[in-house]
Order: sequence, then structure tokens, then C-alpha cells
Amino acid sequence: MLNLEEIKKHPGVKECIRKSEYYLNNLGFTDHGLRHINIVSDRAKMLAKTIGLNKKEQELAAVAGYCHDMGNFLQRTEHCFAGAMLFSQFFFNQEDTVDVFEIVQAINDHDEEKHEIVSKVGAVLVLADKSDVHRSRVKDTSPNNIKNDIHDRVNYSVIDSSFRVNKLKKEIVLRLKIDTKITGVMEYFEIFNERMVFCRRAANFLSYKFVLFINNFKLF
Repeated sequence: MLNLEEIKKHPGVKECIRKSEYYLNNLGFTDHGLRHINIVSDRAKMLAKTIGLNKKEQELAAVAGYCHDMGNFLQRTEHCFAGAMLFSQFFFNQEDTVDVFEIVQAINDHDEEKHEIVSKVGAVLVLADKSDVHRSRVKDTSPNNIKNDIHDRVNYSVIDSSFRVNKLKKEIVLRLKIDTKITGVMEYFEIFNERMVFCRRAANFLSYKFVLFINNFKLF
């Protein structure tokens, strides 16, 4: 079975992540580097475990979370496909081919604009990735940038974030506290609406509901 700790040591994976972080930093994007991918990986494994996926699926979700953005250095708009192809090239000769392509599909399908959710591992990855919203993702915190870059502004406004599963109610809950002096609730929702709809689709695939609270106001 593919193992996250071994994946982290793979020289190709390490270099893809390094180059992708460098590339996106130069473009002025929010954090997609080690901070983000470790959060997504940990969150994916936690979510998979909490909703009752087996140990192999938990590990596959963790690997997919760690590797999901490694294609960004090739092209931002098609980074999902690029990352999936890179992963398949690195690991296609593994004995557990089915597991490799489970991860390949999850990486390829984590973009809300183009893809469908067709697997539990993929659904878990979507929720783990899209729920990482916090001011710590913003690289340029200068007042001018925060004022002019709406994506940085929306992330920077989030001063507290929690992600949990309510098994009793069958809910996956993202709760955000935002500084409304930086971004209003509706502006946040305007920018992240597509991502939150994708989270709802992912939760539905897992037979859960996705619930979003902003400043104790329920939006989903």
C-alpha cells in the first residue's frame, strides 16, 4: 500500500512541490506549499477516518492531499491534470496500481470548475482542500495588496477556522470567524461560492451535509 511517509521522501514529489511553491509565490498566489499541503493531508486523513473509511482509504486520502497541488509549476489552470500525470509517472510501476490510479483520479478531480466527484477519496480531498481558508495563507500582507487583491483579502479576513465532523447529524462543518472590517460576509461568499458548492457536492457524495458558518451565521 502507498505510504505517506515514503511519498514525502520521493525526490520527484519533493521537487514538484518545491517548484510549484516557488512558481505560485512569484505569481502572488496564496500559500499552496508545505503549509497548505500538510494541512490538507492531515485533514483528509482525519475526515476519512471519522466518517468510517478503511485504513487504506485513509492513507490514500492523506497521500492525495499531500500531492494534490504538485502540478502547479507546469500550469496553474490545468494543475490538477498535470499533477495527476506526474504522480502516475512517478508511481505507475508500483504493485498496487489500483491505489495509484485512485490517487491520480482524486488529484485530477479536485478542481471545482471542471470535474465531477466519483470516489470517496476524491470527495474527502475536495473537502480537505477547499476548507483551508485562513489569513496564514496570505503571503503579501501589505495594506495595498490586501486592499486590491480580493482573494488575499478574503483569506486574510479569516482570523479563526475550524473543520469538524458531526457524525450524529451527518454533517461536515466549516466554521469561520472573519474580521468584517476587512471583508464582509457577502463578499466572502461571493468569492468562495463555487468552492462551497463543490464542498456540498463532495459531502453529499459521502452521504453527509456540508455546513458553513461565518461569524455564527449559517450560510449552508
